[in-house]
Amino acid sequence: MAEQAQFEELARQLSAVGAVKRDMGRILPHDCPAGSAAVLTLLGRHGDMRMSKLAELLAVDMSVTSRHVAHVAARGWIERHPDPADKRSRILRLTPAGLEQLDELSRRTTHLLAERLADWTDDEVGQLIRLMTRLRDSFGDCRSAPLRHTSAAAPVFAETTRTPAST
Repeated sequence: MAEQAQFEELARQLSAVGAVKRDMGRILPHDCPAGSAAVLTLLGRHGDMRMSKLAELLAVDMSVTSRHVAHVAARGWIERHPDPADKRSRILRLTPAGLEQLDELSRRTTHLLAERLADWTDDEVGQLIRLMTRLRDSFGDCRSAPLRHTSAAAPVFAETTRTPAST
């Protein structure tokens, strides 16, 4: 197992990932902030879904999800259809314009990563992908699981069900 100093350095490095995310946010189109981009990305990855499922995947509450959905719907990037199983619910679906916007987001992100990681080898990029995937898998669904500590001297943290909307 890694030593305490390594975990402390890892925590510092993960905090610095915020700068990478902010830089990636700067390349988004002016009318597509990070929350809207996340909605489009999740619908593109997972397909049509209810707003409650989208809120779960975004790891934000329904009021935040509703604002993001209203923003993308106002731009014609998604449609809201009645759920055949429950007419009170709506199914969210990407429109052709939403698919075009999603393609544009992908092009911009891919271009930025290719530019910033131009001096990385294919193996290094692959290793980063594998390690980041493994890190995320190690945390599982961290939105609902309380943080566990093995040391009696460690602080106790409350369970959380929310994360920032810029996920």
